[in-house]
Amino acid sequence: MTDQPVAIVTAAGQGMGEACARELAERGYSLALMSPSGASTKLAAELGGIGLDGSVTETADLEKLVTMTLDKYGRIDAVVNNTGHAPWSLRASGPGFDPDVEAPLLDIPDADWHNGLDLLVLNVVRMCRLVTPVMIEQGGGALVNISSFGALEPRLIFPLSSSLRLALSGFTKLYADQNGKTGIRMNNVLPGFMENWPMDDPVRRTIPLARAGCMAEVAKTVAFLLSDDAGYVTGQNILVDGGVNRGL
Repeated sequence: MTDQPVAIVTAAGQGMGEACARELAERGYSLALMSPSGASTKLAAELGGIGLDGSVTETADLEKLVTMTLDKYGRIDAVVNNTGHAPWSLRASGPGFDPDVEAPLLDIPDADWHNGLDLLVLNVVRMCRLVTPVMIEQGGGALVNISSFGALEPRLIFPLSSSLRLALSGFTKLYADQNGKTGIRMNNVLPGFMENWPMDDPVRRTIPLARAGCMAEVAKTVAFLLSDDAGYVTGQNILVDGGVNRGL
């Protein structure tokens, strides 16, 4: 068993997942990374970890990821549940968007709702089934789910994400309530418009900081929430959105 803390990061091949993996590696974590492409396997080799080509929507892939992590390291201290974008948003309609445009909410097919549930909520539930017994036996652990600012302020430009990430917030609070006594914490990080989103003037005008967020800014927030410095923080939604969310 390694003496270093061990972190699993999903959808780690690029974007926020890759940034989280790099930040955690710098902080001394041993890594187990997964993504649907070979990118996370290459990144794992670069960072001295292990990688797997797999999807968060496939239970068998999650099982394989957890098993290989335990076989390699003998422990799991942290999990970053990251995913791709929800299967439906107005992003598909062009390089930018008018924030006042509304999605045809009732025209979204059932299949997209079910796919979104697998991608944004059940991925976390399934991972928790696998790692919770391990963390309980170890005496604790921490999980962070990459969500979206739409979980707190639903917007019709992100209909599936706004709806389903709210469900994730509910699950996160219930999980944190039930497992706090075992030393396990869970929180959500809610990014706003990030540097991988086309940043045009209509978008920029909605952001008080008037810029896109950096992947590293999300990664550092995630690393804080996984650390002992956040030892009294659990069941929370932490916005990293440049102030775009107007709720108090």
